[in-house]
Amino acid sequence: MWNFLNRKFAVVAAVLFIFFGLFPSHSFGQKSTKKKEFEDITSYKLNAEERRIFDTVQYRTFQFFWNGAEPNSGMACERVHMDNDYPEHDQHIVTTGGSGFGVMAIMVGIYRGWITETEGADRLIKIVDFLEKADRFHGAWPHWIDGETGKVKPFGQKDNGGDLVESSFLMQGLLCVKEFIDQKTKPEKLKLIPNGQAFQLRQKQKYISDKINQFWRDMEFDWYTRGEDVLYWHWSPSYGWQMNFKVRGYNECLIMYVLAASSPTHPISAKVYHKGWAESGKIKAKKPIRYNKVQLELRYQGNPPNGGPLFWSHYSYLGLNPMGLTDKYCSNYGRENIGLSIINYLWCINNPLKFKGYSDSSWGLTASYSVKFYAAHAPDSLNDVGVISPTAAMSSYPYTPFPSTKAMVNWVKNKPELLGQYGFYDAFSEQDNWMKPHYLAIDQGPAVVMMENYRSGLFWSLFMSNNDVQNGLLKLGFKSPSIPAAKIKAYKKLPKK
Repeated sequence: MWNFLNRKFAVVAAVLFIFFGLFPSHSFGQKSTKKKEFEDITSYKLNAEERRIFDTVQYRTFQFFWNGAEPNSGMACERVHMDNDYPEHDQHIVTTGGSGFGVMAIMVGIYRGWITETEGADRLIKIVDFLEKADRFHGAWPHWIDGETGKVKPFGQKDNGGDLVESSFLMQGLLCVKEFIDQKTKPEKLKLIPNGQAFQLRQKQKYISDKINQFWRDMEFDWYTRGEDVLYWHWSPSYGWQMNFKVRGYNECLIMYVLAASSPTHPISAKVYHKGWAESGKIKAKKPIRYNKVQLELRYQGNPPNGGPLFWSHYSYLGLNPMGLTDKYCSNYGRENIGLSIINYLWCINNPLKFKGYSDSSWGLTASYSVKFYAAHAPDSLNDVGVISPTAAMSSYPYTPFPSTKAMVNWVKNKPELLGQYGFYDAFSEQDNWMKPHYLAIDQGPAVVMMENYRSGLFWSLFMSNNDVQNGLLKLGFKSPSIPAAKIKAYKKLPKK
């Protein structure tokens, strides 16, 4: 039986989700719109103590991508184990998608003053120089790369070539970097900078931007359709298309289709999105997921009963702003992500499987390390195994700032062993008395980036400002308050191919 406070949370969640469609605050200073006795789930002002804890957690998580980076490439290590236990001796393996999250983390470091712009630029030069020489397959990098040689490290026997999903996660981050830099290195601004350290910094940044632009233009999204109306996840120089993974929604891969439509050189047609990703409308659920009066609109791949793991609401939305984003299949992707997050939160409060340690201040189910190595934890009887992944709550900060804050403060105060040098460790289970001092890039990255999106909306602003991205979204029929009215008007006047 829920206590009174938890029942109030459920009521507030349902009201917010179904009737009001309120969106989370993007700054610490926003006041709650609800009565004082309610701590609004999706809009919450941190107090001074909570802000100090938030700063500490975000800073330490940033350090995974700064001090914890692979030294030769500057890229994000696939995994960092503080106990130095690497059974496969893969300390030097870097992750493509995780490095996309990592370059965004470096921007957080610059934005917050934890590193200088020059330090950030030098690291980014190391990264783009490495990426230029690393293995690519029709413009797409592999899932894993040897950080010392730049050669592909097979993710599986037949997965030893291009990974378009991971490369899209990387490109999402790189385009945010490019947008940040381009705002500083416009020719008219460079002319005003005296020939000194500032000018040298801007020249470095322009070098980075130019490299990213070339990577962007090199990605052959259209080739990864095989001439069909769908995008394929993998291609191997040894096994060709034998992986045969057609990417359909809804899951974590929306960003790939957005970028593919946005490409200035190798774009897909809108038909590929509508027939491939949206499966000619099947992506819109006929029988929507409903849990504790919280209802979702989309049909999730695998038909999970209560929505999928929370990384589905994170990876594509580190740069792509879901708040107010809509198309013919979803009335508001921000509200969908809030709903998915609240379902996850309420499942952990309800705790139908009676796992030890679950509560309104210790929650979060997503893909992470697990008692039996790795699992995509989700709120259902099959995929909930008693493992909490802190990244789930931390990466949901823009959607659930009050529940995320409760979890963060609880873990720091009452489970201090969970917070390590590079942020919260990847996962733990009180049920099985299990926790290891291990980190994964794909879990640390969304946490530091989405915490920043909650604080400032930094990456949502940068990514949605990109001209190519705006064109791609409009091409696919999206609407967003992030796209200026003048841009929409101009786009409508363009000749349609």
